Amino acid sequence: VPRRSHSRMRRIGTLARAMATLETLRFDNLTLRALPVEPNTDNYCREVPNACFSRVQPGHVDEPALVAAAPDALALLDLDPKEIERPEFVDYFSGNKVLPGADPAAHCYCGHQFGHFSGQLGDGAAMYLGEVVNGKGERWELQFKGAGPTPYSRQGDGRKVLRSSIREFLCSEAMHHLGIPTTRAGSVVTSSSRVARDLHYSGNPQMEKVTVITRISPTFLRFGSFEIFKKRDAITGRAGPSVGNHALLQQMVAHTEDTYFAEVCGALEGPDRHEAFFREVCVRTARLVAEWQSVGFCHGVLNTDNMSIVGLTLDYGPYAFMEPYDPTFICNGSDDNGRYTYGAQPAICRWNLRKLAEALLPLLPADRAAACIEQYDAIFDTQYTAKLRRKLGIVASAEADDTALAQALLTLMEDTFADFTNTFRVLSGVALSSSDESALELLAQHWTLIAGVKELVQPRLSPEHLPMIIAMYRQNPRMLEGMGIGGVRVQTEIRNAKIRGEVESLDEKGLYERNAKLWQDWLTRYRERLARDDAAGAIRAERATAMDAVNPAFVLRNYLLQQAIEKAEDGDFSGVQGLLGRLRRPYAQEGDLDRRPAWAASLCVTCSS
Repeated sequence: VPRRSHSRMRRIGTLARAMATLETLRFDNLTLRALPVEPNTDNYCREVPNACFSRVQPGHVDEPALVAAAPDALALLDLDPKEIERPEFVDYFSGNKVLPGADPAAHCYCGHQFGHFSGQLGDGAAMYLGEVVNGKGERWELQFKGAGPTPYSRQGDGRKVLRSSIREFLCSEAMHHLGIPTTRAGSVVTSSSRVARDLHYSGNPQMEKVTVITRISPTFLRFGSFEIFKKRDAITGRAGPSVGNHALLQQMVAHTEDTYFAEVCGALEGPDRHEAFFREVCVRTARLVAEWQSVGFCHGVLNTDNMSIVGLTLDYGPYAFMEPYDPTFICNGSDDNGRYTYGAQPAICRWNLRKLAEALLPLLPADRAAACIEQYDAIFDTQYTAKLRRKLGIVASAEADDTALAQALLTLMEDTFADFTNTFRVLSGVALSSSDESALELLAQHWTLIAGVKELVQPRLSPEHLPMIIAMYRQNPRMLEGMGIGGVRVQTEIRNAKIRGEVESLDEKGLYERNAKLWQDWLTRYRERLARDDAAGAIRAERATAMDAVNPAFVLRNYLLQQAIEKAEDGDFSGVQGLLGRLRRPYAQEGDLDRRPAWAASLCVTCSS
């Protein structure tokens, strides 16, 4: 969660309170009192009508071992850091023992996955443990991920493995320290128990270590929580398990408004209250996506069931921090049609808000919901443009052409395959450089080398079939998508073919000259803009410090994660712990900036977990 109070959590009394032990966490499981839990306590897969939760128990694992813990995240619960060192810690946080006061349950929700309604989904691998109220009166929901099967596990086993758990644990904390609203991660505990997983869906499953991650958030309610009432979908033929239960919808919305949106809902009633709630969801979502775009974060699976109702980054699966800038960047190897590209994220989240509005329709008239969604683009644009100005070092004035200046920079980064994070980071030096030559020297360190460029622009579709595919894309893109070839892939092929023609005969010197020519005009515009900002009162000597405070020197790159995961799978958790320490200081430059090694360009992450 961000350092400011973004979650609008209900305060229930500010109490001076000593740090807690594992046995004295102050549980107050409001959600299970406020929302219905189904009476059936048997653990088998089924549809769960007219309920929001099913009671479950965590499964046992053999020989649990602590991979890493985040004491500052666990401090949200008032847990004394010394408790992490106790032998009982891994028993409690592997699920082998249940924390006193916890009441484990699995949440029922639905979702639109890759644009299609999937019916009942639910916590197939997650588990609500309860809500801890700390000494400040803040309410934090505690959740396991990977603790065993639930009524919502469908064909799965309810388990997570080491690689996916390390990825979620580290990115939850990385996003927090970047200042981006997020759920937190308290610990990751692995074991000698194993389950089969097919990482690349190749038909060759491997046995991997069962691992449990502990997540912390004001709530894990999501857009899909409110889709359990959806009528049968005309395309997929699926319906929510609680169709027509308007009383339960009202109950869920009232609990959400009272507990997490009291500051905006206040004393309002009826549709006015629901509109205030929904408007705030739109605002938080727009601001969140602007933060993602500003650091090059690509979520990868922006289904409605992965969208937090309180505006936090939720469910870290096949995510990535973009390296060479590419608006069509796809981080999820399972996203064949490119629905969830980096550049599409703002529009996808707007689409998801429309689906949430449809779910709320019995309580919130369509025209009032539409008016809230209409504000989304303006809120996103305002937030994103403000972030870009700060990243460019424009601090004293605002001009209408600033957006065009920033967009021109992004286009240059795309054309020269410049590293997104590092290019913005070195701009503070570019802003202070005395000549275009010195500025280009700084920037060129983060352009992709000629061998890498030639590899990146190689055709991914059959060259002999590409003209036919392009023609089909222009005439009937839906038919092409039905064949498993999304429009994003075709657009990328067209762009790459153009660049391939420009660089195929170039060596390193020729590529530098090409790139330098492309950057020259922009550098002139940029210097002129900074001069006008100086004239408006900007303090030139302070500009670099201000820029470095918003342009991270470190992000959690996939190759760094892969190295830490491979060590952890061999029983060495030092890589995970080292990354956890480094990501706490993302804006501090410690040595040279990271660059993706050539071997990492082909790393592929999927939804397999």
